[in-house]
Amino acid sequence: MFMKMFSWFLIHLCIAAVIHPFGEHIVYFTLFAIPMLSTVYMGNGSALVFVLYIVYIDFMNNMGHCNFELVPKWMFQVFPPLKYLMYTPSFHSLHHTQFRTNYSLFMPFYDYIYSTMDKASDELYESSLKGTEETPDLVHLTHMTNLQSAYHLRVGFASIASKPSDNSEWYMWTLWPLAWLSMVVAWIYGSSAFVVERIKLKKMKMQTWVVPRYNFQYGLTWDRESINDLIEKAILDADVRGVKVLSLGLLNQAKQLNGNGELFRQKYPKLGVRIVDGSGLATGVVLKSIPSDAKQVFLHTGTSKIARAVAMALCGKGIQVIMNRKKEYDMLKSQMPENRASYLKCSSNDITKIWLVERIDDKEQRMAPKGTVFIPISQFPLKKVRKDCTYLSTPAMKIPDTMQNIHSCENWLPRRVMSAWHIAGILHVLEGWSVHECGDDMMDPEKAWSAAIRHGFVPLTKA
Repeated sequence: MFMKMFSWFLIHLCIAAVIHPFGEHIVYFTLFAIPMLSTVYMGNGSALVFVLYIVYIDFMNNMGHCNFELVPKWMFQVFPPLKYLMYTPSFHSLHHTQFRTNYSLFMPFYDYIYSTMDKASDELYESSLKGTEETPDLVHLTHMTNLQSAYHLRVGFASIASKPSDNSEWYMWTLWPLAWLSMVVAWIYGSSAFVVERIKLKKMKMQTWVVPRYNFQYGLTWDRESINDLIEKAILDADVRGVKVLSLGLLNQAKQLNGNGELFRQKYPKLGVRIVDGSGLATGVVLKSIPSDAKQVFLHTGTSKIARAVAMALCGKGIQVIMNRKKEYDMLKSQMPENRASYLKCSSNDITKIWLVERIDDKEQRMAPKGTVFIPISQFPLKKVRKDCTYLSTPAMKIPDTMQNIHSCENWLPRRVMSAWHIAGILHVLEGWSVHECGDDMMDPEKAWSAAIRHGFVPLTKA
């Protein structure tokens, strides 16, 4: 069993990481096997260490040949000796263009010793980093969600990143230590958002920036200030660079964190970059997900910005909105015109099969009647507890075929499907809207929806 696993990993390394004549594959096989066979010979072999060794070798080999400089400068500033222990894509590219320099694979230490390091290495590294700093029209600011979300980064695993998160494969558990380590490093050393994706839609340029924080950290009261500092830094950076729109994704726009982005608009009233929370389009997508013949719906919560907007729109169409939380009902009713408030009802007895939910536990889901359609109004998917009910996707749409460089999906969404909050920022640029959409301000949902359809975004069917 041990030798079978050992052979499988070595074959995978030789096939996946390099494309060379068969003779070179044998040489690679022998070279990379020496450290492992040595430990076996000495009686200290470890399956876990072998797996981590192969993963590291495979990652470094792929990174060195990706033709894209992705190693941030701050890593070498935090730990200067790393310059001799880890190569970069630009360093190794000189080996392929100059042929007689930068021989070392992974670790430049020996090129420094034997003076075979190309003199242009440092200059190329600096210029490569500057070359990636193009000015996009849109920046979508998101963050990590769970440990598995690291696999959806551009530098991660393409076969995993192109599909929604799935922990059913056995090898996902072998990657857990690597994901955990990346989370610790990001928490300790992550001092600014970093670019993970560069998308193009005709002449429009977009980038996705990631705040180096995870879902659970957004729930830590004592960490909110530092997270807001990271978001603020990204907004100011985008403003200085001339970015037109910055859309806040996931919890970066949480009301309890920064008031749906209002904190930054108030703090910097002369911002050139428009801050967009995407609530208008998200509301539009939710409204279009509700069957046209619906007479009443159940609103599980009425506290969020989108919940209020959805309830207001439904009551305006004469659709009864039922709530069972008296405090939230009273608050929502006080914000509605009298002619609409008459369609809002507080009751625990009325039964309807259309539920609009944000966060709902297993017990509450089991209270729904058979055949209920759960429609999420938040950015995070629902846990599917009931097999006799239907669960729709979080607000999202299929992207146009003309959108390029989409190498990964958004965690739980299928390939080439984008969240409404992300699309909202794109529409802000395409339509030339010059207003902020944050705080209590919201784009007209119907206007946002019509713009999305006009620019080639396609509604989702049942997820």
